[in-house]
Amino acid sequence: MKPLLQWTGDPEADRLVSENPTALLIGFCLDQQIPIEWAFLGPLRMRERLGTIDPTRVAKMDPAKVEAAFRTPPALHRFPASMAQRVHGLCQVIAGEYGGDTTRIWTEARDAKELQRRFAALPGFGAAKARIMVGVVAKHLGTRPDGWERIAPDWPTLADVSTVAEREAYQAQKRAYKAAMRAEAAANPPTAKPAAANRPAKTVARGRR
Repeated sequence: MKPLLQWTGDPEADRLVSENPTALLIGFCLDQQIPIEWAFLGPLRMRERLGTIDPTRVAKMDPAKVEAAFRTPPALHRFPASMAQRVHGLCQVIAGEYGGDTTRIWTEARDAKELQRRFAALPGFGAAKARIMVGVVAKHLGTRPDGWERIAPDWPTLADVSTVAEREAYQAQKRAYKAAMRAEAAANPPTAKPAAANRPAKTVARGRR
């Protein structure tokens, strides 16, 4: 039985991302530069506005219709236009390369390296998120291809979060990490480059005319 991923604070949205693989991937696609709750509430709001999150049906929609759903207040992301394009592209990949069956991304991968490559190739994903997704499908969905432990991150991610308490602890860790990084950057400012006036002038060689 799949765990209930309490990532949004909204029971219906939590059930959707826990039970619907496409909703899970849409949430991860949106999970950048916005809070976790906002990102994973997105699939439910998208379904309410478009009538579906079935990847084959979304892939066939006019991109302008998808963008309008993302822009409708409250917007589904800080950057609704670009993220609508990415989610539309994600659904096109699922429809075109996996026959509309999102689970084939992980159930048909030969090993963890191939699974990582599949995730990294999805619109809105990338190298770091691909590693996180390997951990997510292993720990939350029970799909553990050979070598997944070597690819899944060894730092806390949403692969380690199910309950509200775990989510809050994870978010507190992220805030503390970002604060520490800002403090380190402030304590070690980059060395200023010498002013142009203090640099030796370049010698320009003259050629024959």
